[in-house]
Amino acid sequence: MRKGTLRQILLLTDGCSNSGDDPIAIATLAKEEGITVNVIGILEETQTSDHGLKEVEEIAMAGGGISQIVYARQLSQTVQMVTRKAMTQTIQGVVNKELQQILGEEQELEDLAPAKRGQVVEVVDDLGETMNLEVLILVDTSASMKTKLPMVQEALVDLSVSLRSRTGANQFSLYSFPGKRKDLDKRLYWTPDLESLSGVFKKLSPGGLTPTGPALQEALRIFYKRMEKSEGERDERIDIEETGM
Repeated sequence: MRKGTLRQILLLTDGCSNSGDDPIAIATLAKEEGITVNVIGILEETQTSDHGLKEVEEIAMAGGGISQIVYARQLSQTVQMVTRKAMTQTIQGVVNKELQQILGEEQELEDLAPAKRGQVVEVVDDLGETMNLEVLILVDTSASMKTKLPMVQEALVDLSVSLRSRTGANQFSLYSFPGKRKDLDKRLYWTPDLESLSGVFKKLSPGGLTPTGPALQEALRIFYKRMEKSEGERDERIDIEETGM
């Protein structure tokens, strides 16, 4: 199986979107483009889990990802779990498609002998450690997120550290919404680690509405540009190899 790149959008928010396009429709488009959308809804201890729960679940479901409602103090462990679980789920989907082509549509993975199923699980685990991972992180910085941002920072640094043992390349970028003059503000360009986040979060000024749909739309555009660049570089390498230069 050719090892490609796992692409994820990780949305961290504490409430329902209230401005711009429907985030569920944008998440559906992301899934069609091979980009998983994971959503973590961050609550205060005084909030109930019903706050924003429906939208959090629907965005993640539409984006083929994982959703989780969590209290702020539990955020670090949750971010790691959601990212890992989404990686495994995405890889399982790819493996199942390839198996279906081999086995035929009438057979499922469960129809395989236990030993064969075990081999498939090993392949999924191996790909989870060796495939390249790109995570575009969207942080809601609306007014109600002010007290939660320090915990978001800590959770993202922990995520970066926890994935270092992977042999596949990790790349993270960080954007906040709402932006000052546009839907998103770039806070950290693609990097293999997130240790430099402390300076980034000190500059954040929480406030404004929650334009989750437009933020997801802009995140998709960023991924499109990155994917086009990667494809162009790959074609260029192939041309060089074919001409022997």
